[in-house]
Amino acid sequence: MRFHTLLLACCLGLAPLAQAETVNNLYLVHEPANSQDAAERDQATQKALETLVLRLTGDAKAYSSPALAGLRADPKQIISQFGFEGGNPPTVQVEFDPSATDAALRKAGLALWGANRPSIIAWWLTDNADGTNLIGDGQASAEPLRRAAQHRGLPLRLPLADLSEQPLASAKALEGNDPAGLRSASERYGADALLAVHATGSDGQLQAKWQLWLGDQREKGTVQGADNAALADAVMLAVSQKLAPRFVVKPGTSADMALQVQGMNLERYAQLGRLLEGFGGRLVSVDGDKVVYQVSGSPDQLRAQLSLAKLQEAPADPAQPQPAGATTTLYFHW
Repeated sequence: MRFHTLLLACCLGLAPLAQAETVNNLYLVHEPANSQDAAERDQATQKALETLVLRLTGDAKAYSSPALAGLRADPKQIISQFGFEGGNPPTVQVEFDPSATDAALRKAGLALWGANRPSIIAWWLTDNADGTNLIGDGQASAEPLRRAAQHRGLPLRLPLADLSEQPLASAKALEGNDPAGLRSASERYGADALLAVHATGSDGQLQAKWQLWLGDQREKGTVQGADNAALADAVMLAVSQKLAPRFVVKPGTSADMALQVQGMNLERYAQLGRLLEGFGGRLVSVDGDKVVYQVSGSPDQLRAQLSLAKLQEAPADPAQPQPAGATTTLYFHW
């Protein structure tokens, strides 16, 4: 047991997740600011707080909740750093303290979405007077998409948009109900979710039709934006609000559970450990390729997180005793 525990600790520091990603700088928010005067600073700080609350909850109404009145009146209680950055436009940079922020939001009764989130491969087609373009990873037009994804707390990947992928650049492929072609082309990027976007119009009147597939579930919608940056942010905001309800941890719904996973190997120890960080995962036992963890959280949310690593639920094992304190046991295998 001691050997396996040490092995797990080493793996956690060395191996990344194969699919789901931990969002970096989740508590760091950038917002435009025209000047550094007090009024502008306060306004930008409030906007940063609103962005963060939405980023962590996926709930557009959460920021205006009466339970957050004290936090809105004094955001400094959860801010660790504040600064200004040059650029066009200039921005304020607000870094919030993760522990203080989470505690304040949970105290307000809000459900939170952790930093471990589905990675998204985005097939984004722009169609305007200048022609049609499938946005690729190395293009300058990819930058607004990356900024928008970071702003909304989403791990985004973009295709190479090379010659083998250009045939996908059609409205029919991106707006259709069958994502088979896009799924096949997306395999090389190893993402969890597939986002297809068809953007049309010109500055001042831009529109995007988007579709998101996570497993067999599909979400779709239409958004508008005054320019490419605003349109990208509107798409990423809509996507985050559709994804968040599947993964948020609601206060009062957590329970102590046991999780048994079969089919472990060296790489999977690291993957599973990262997935269980938000559930306070504690290794209880190791038996060959089978491990048992004690975790705390919502069974449905745990299932959603495990699905990101392609784990499959298995029937209950009546021969497996439950760890002390666990109210139920979930069984999964690779």
